[in-house]
Amino acid sequence: MIFITHPEVEVDPDRPVTRWRLSEKGIARMRTFAETAPPFRAIWASAETKAIEAAGILAAAQGCGIRVHPGLGENDRSSAGFLPPPEFEAAADMFFAEPELSFRGWETARAAQDRVVAAFRDIQGEDVAIVAHGAVGTLLRCHLAGLPISRDDDQPGQGHYWRLVDGQPTEWLSIT
Repeated sequence: MIFITHPEVEVDPDRPVTRWRLSEKGIARMRTFAETAPPFRAIWASAETKAIEAAGILAAAQGCGIRVHPGLGENDRSSAGFLPPPEFEAAADMFFAEPELSFRGWETARAAQDRVVAAFRDIQGEDVAIVAHGAVGTLLRCHLAGLPISRDDDQPGQGHYWRLVDGQPTEWLSIT
């Protein structure tokens, strides 16, 4: 099993984050990764546009389709709307540091972790690719490693992945 986070997106403050698209750079990075990715028997994505686009690039390279699981979505932060990068980073720090608390109506880290773990249990298996998002990828990784929720285990940037090997997640690696 491999968990892949979507690469760079076109930030559009006037569009819901769930509908942001991959940027040209993100598309290029995902195409490069797809060229060398191992074969998968199933490719799953969150219902968000950027994850579906990234999964679609991977699926096209492999000649297969994708499946969507709503439990793979990024933590719900729609209540706060768009936050400029410095404010978003501060909110993300709090999200991980206080997993039982909600920032301005955001889904809590604990609730997001429970949701993504349940989705993982629905779809886990060998030769499965999951294309989703950084925060939920970190939350799932922490759970599988038996670690507390922490941003210390967060991806270093968009467009990274980890593998599940013998029941344990590897370190984050860049898709290119």
